[in-house]
Amino acid sequence: MMDLALFPDNDAYVLADATLPAADGSLLRRNLVIEGGRIAAISERAPDTALPVVALDGAMVWPAMADIHTHLDKGFIWDRTPNPDGTFMGALQAVNQDREAYWSTEDVRRRMTFALRCAYAHGTQAVRTHLDTMGTHGQRVWPLVRDMQAQWAGRIALQAVSLVMPQSYAGEDGERIARDVASTPGACLGAVLMHDNATPEHLERLFALAERFGCGLDLHVDENNVRGGTALQTVAETVMRRRFRLPVLCGHCCSLSVQDAPHQAEIVKSVADAGIGIVSLPMCNMYLQDRTPGRTPLWRGVTMVHELHAAGVPVMFASDNTRDPFYAYGDLDMAEVFSQAVRIAHLDHPFGGWWQSVSVTPARWMGLDTTLRAGSPADLVIFAARDMNQLVTRPTAPRAVIRHGRAIDARAPSYAEL
Repeated sequence: MMDLALFPDNDAYVLADATLPAADGSLLRRNLVIEGGRIAAISERAPDTALPVVALDGAMVWPAMADIHTHLDKGFIWDRTPNPDGTFMGALQAVNQDREAYWSTEDVRRRMTFALRCAYAHGTQAVRTHLDTMGTHGQRVWPLVRDMQAQWAGRIALQAVSLVMPQSYAGEDGERIARDVASTPGACLGAVLMHDNATPEHLERLFALAERFGCGLDLHVDENNVRGGTALQTVAETVMRRRFRLPVLCGHCCSLSVQDAPHQAEIVKSVADAGIGIVSLPMCNMYLQDRTPGRTPLWRGVTMVHELHAAGVPVMFASDNTRDPFYAYGDLDMAEVFSQAVRIAHLDHPFGGWWQSVSVTPARWMGLDTTLRAGSPADLVIFAARDMNQLVTRPTAPRAVIRHGRAIDARAPSYAEL
């Protein structure tokens, strides 16, 4: 963390000689006047004011970040229930075992709180978590997340998604899940969709519930390398056929990259036409996909982010799982996510506006406007880096987090607390 003594303990000051990233990826040297928890002005020239000055010497200033796809109810169980072999099936079995053995309300609250403290300390202001919505845990976790939304209000905007197989939306169970989601601010209906279970019956029921209860959709889609068809295309076709107007976000979409080229182009166009957003989870997908003990992985498991972006599709990156059987590492740090995404998905040469994929774009999808401009809330992250190369090279370098105009003294909690 940067030295907090550099920042005045009042509501008005100047961040002088900051580097701001623009939407096109250009870097601008600017001065920011902070007053009353907001950005009062942004100027090229040093402002004529007697306010205290924090000299940044070109340090990069971003809006606070947004992590739009996480699994906080699973997080930080690695030490007690690791993945035995690093495979997808190993992860499923380990999480099922841990859920049955340990997931009391207090256990889940403690781990979710730990995760949110990590995110907050790293400079994240919005988090969306998928919640396993089955059995006893499914009935307990939704009241818990509503309680945590209230506890974290003003620090992190917390949203939630029901994570179930699509057949769970049949009958009374589906009604109950939809009611829980609809009674939770900012929540979405979700499902795990693959090419073989994205049937017309399942999707019609899911979309009908979403329309009836006024909930957007946030879906796990094609988290595999199956060729010959995708659930993603079926979802896009359903959106267009039903003229579905609520937001639809599809995560993972790994198998898109292994379809034949004409089919890939057709799917990408369908996604763009349907207005679907895409979130890629490169760290988790590289960890799980194409893992065979004793053999080198032969593909990255990352969806076609460049082609989707070029087609006008909103593309985002997120943490996904954190220190649990689905991903053994991670710390809810969007600077790390960005750094890894750059390497894995080649978001460089040039960097362009990809910095927005972990900040402005997911925040907008979650209902927040975090554009750096006069009048915006002064919720900022100040990196020691002066350009994108420096940031990607040292994503864990010291940074300062500004919330409501004030530097916060927050540090990621010690693992010893778990």
